[in-house]
Amino acid sequence: MTPDELADRLDHAATRIGPAIQRAVRHTGELGRARIRGNASGRPGPNVITGAYRNSWETQSRRLPYGAMCTIGTNAPQGRRLEFGFVGPDSLGRVYNQPPFPHVGPAIDYIGATLMMEMRYAIAEVLQ
Repeated sequence: MTPDELADRLDHAATRIGPAIQRAVRHTGELGRARIRGNASGRPGPNVITGAYRNSWETQSRRLPYGAMCTIGTNAPQGRRLEFGFVGPDSLGRVYNQPPFPHVGPAIDYIGATLMMEMRYAIAEVLQ
C-alpha cells in the first residue's frame, strides 16, 4: 500500500467513524439497560411486584463530534434506595432498615466490556 492509498483509506475512515461509534454506543446502551432490567428482576436485586420499576429504566443516546454518549437511568424515586439501601427516617417520619439490592453495580463490568467490544467492531468496520 502506498502512502497515498493509505491517506485515502484513512480519509474515508474518518468520514465513517462517527456514525459507527454512534451505532456501537447506542447498542451498548440497550444491552446495558437489558442487563440492569434483568438484575432488577429478583434476588439478589429487588423483587418484582408490578414490573413498573424494571420498566422505568431508559437509555438516551446523543451524538457528539466523531463519537456519541449514552445515559442509562431511571426516574423512579425508589431507584437509589433499592441500589444502595436506606436506613433511618424518611421525610414522612417512617423508619426504614432496608438493605441494598444492587442491580446497577453488577452490570457495570458487563457494560464496560461490551463497549470495548463494540468499539473494536466499529473500528474494524470503518477500516475495511
